[in-house]
Amino acid sequence: MIAPELLRQARIESVAHSLREDIGDGDITAMLIPADKTARGRVITRENARLAGVEWVNEVFRQVDPGVELEWLFKDGDDVPADAVLFRMQGPARSLLTAERSALNWLQTLSAVATQCAGYAARVAHTKVRLLDTRKTLPGLRLAQKYAVTCGDCDNHRIGLWDAFLIKENHIAACGSIARAVAEAHRIAPGKPVEVETENMDELTQALDAGADIIMLDEFSLEDMVEAVKLTAGRARLEASGGISEQTLVPIAETGVDYISIGALTKDVKAIDLSMRLE
Repeated sequence: MIAPELLRQARIESVAHSLREDIGDGDITAMLIPADKTARGRVITRENARLAGVEWVNEVFRQVDPGVELEWLFKDGDDVPADAVLFRMQGPARSLLTAERSALNWLQTLSAVATQCAGYAARVAHTKVRLLDTRKTLPGLRLAQKYAVTCGDCDNHRIGLWDAFLIKENHIAACGSIARAVAEAHRIAPGKPVEVETENMDELTQALDAGADIIMLDEFSLEDMVEAVKLTAGRARLEASGGISEQTLVPIAETGVDYISIGALTKDVKAIDLSMRLE
């Protein structure tokens, strides 16, 4: 879960960066329009989508011109149909046009993540599994994308390298064993979740005996996942990972694992088709 203040600060900073790279030292095309001319506009979606990014759009217009007024017809997490008006705006015409691309970039990208997540989540709604994102996010957009994941009915894995342990093959090799790595993790940061990546049933047993909180089943077969659920019997939570696709998602969810982590939730998304029109 992302702390609200951390998310707010990240939003302010990332929006400011997106405006700097787009506007530079001034929008010379907008200067063609008289400074005192006002306008109204609306943004529509050309396709069905799960909405995410309202506050990023609000922040874009706030930084460009606090005098612009926005009226939202939907909120984050809503399913919106194609051709729906998402929000209306009014204010100085120059400001509306200068903010347009940055606002739409944020909305189309974050809504794409939420839409992707919602589609995956719907496929496994009949099971108890929770779908997790990963750290495979666009550089600089980590918190924004992870927020969008939650708008799409999926959950966040660790936010970064600081809030949970994920002990992988190389960590185990450097520490000497799974048991040593888990013990050291508990010593370094008591109370923080400790997850161990395993590649076979023997490593799973070692992770259980070491007291791991979560055990990742890396590219286990369906049969081995079922066996792992039986063997674990609630002593740790199990996360399936590796080779997850739309074809394998449901069978894996039906094995009884607690989590499935999917990099595609944030790294393989197609921007939602949005359009802004001045009236």
